[in-house]
Amino acid sequence: MIAGKYRSRPLESLRGMDIRPTSDRLRETLFNVLCAGNPEALEGTVWSDLFAGTGAVGIEALSRGARQVIFVESSRKAAALIEKNLHSLGIEDGFQLVQLEVATGLRKLEEAGVVGDFVFLDPPYGRKDAYVKTLQMLSGSPVLKSTSVVIAEHDRKFDPGQEFGRLQRYRKLEQGDAALSFYRPVGFRSEQGRKYLASANLVQAGRGSLDSTAQDDKQVKTNYISSSSARRTMGCCISCNSFLTWFRP
Repeated sequence: MIAGKYRSRPLESLRGMDIRPTSDRLRETLFNVLCAGNPEALEGTVWSDLFAGTGAVGIEALSRGARQVIFVESSRKAAALIEKNLHSLGIEDGFQLVQLEVATGLRKLEEAGVVGDFVFLDPPYGRKDAYVKTLQMLSGSPVLKSTSVVIAEHDRKFDPGQEFGRLQRYRKLEQGDAALSFYRPVGFRSEQGRKYLASANLVQAGRGSLDSTAQDDKQVKTNYISSSSARRTMGCCISCNSFLTWFRP
């Protein structure tokens, strides 16, 4: 961990698996950009960590005060590793661990009414199609609000794209062989967003700093997947202590 409550605490990885944890240096750069010098900038935020791998980015967010992190990871071994890393730090709440393919997981989050502040995605670098599919799905998803930020980690030599529907890239950072692309919505197409579109000050891609995002739509109700009924909607999840039973919607 780079900073926050769990600063300097180690996380485990798995040998021989197609898991490439975000490097400490790149993770530090990511959170320096998001915090912009304010150590309390992420207090109370809601994250989705897609293709979560070891869970390093989502756990870093929890360390810095995020209220809720939803880890989505299809591999059972990787999901168990995230659970182990959370347990090693004594984290018992403030997260959900969803063992599903990302596309299915996002649909479950939509059904549960989850709306997040940040979405981080880091598919295996060889799965270039996963970037396009995931960003396209997010572009029309109600899990985003007017002020949400989507961050994609990718190989420096690969460009995931500038625009996906309402999502537009406003910043790209390169570091070593890796890069981070930052996206944000420039309009709403969800039911909640359309309701407040007339009064929302939507951000135009590339203008200003991260702090000059659109005015938060505080009228939009955010429901987190903390209740047992929401968990049943999620499908196969992992709690902070043990695997949950498969539930059918």
